[in-house]
Amino acid sequence: MNWSTAIRQAHRWIAMAFTVVVAGIFLALGLGRTPAEWVYFLPLFPLALLTLSGLYMFFLPYAARRRDGRGPAR
Repeated sequence: MNWSTAIRQAHRWIAMAFTVVVAGIFLALGLGRTPAEWVYFLPLFPLALLTLSGLYMFFLPYAARRRDGRGPAR
């Protein structure tokens, strides 16, 4: 497995974890419970990882084109 595949797979799993955390917060609020303030910060770490891995996957094709010597797409 190469790095690109591993990062893509990790991005998917982190996205699922992020979704579960956010859904849990909304569920708690919907049930009328007020979670502790630190609970609202839980989604920030997965969100930061999603941002980094998403940016990597976004720029990967551009880096590959530059590496192959094809230059910018026309």
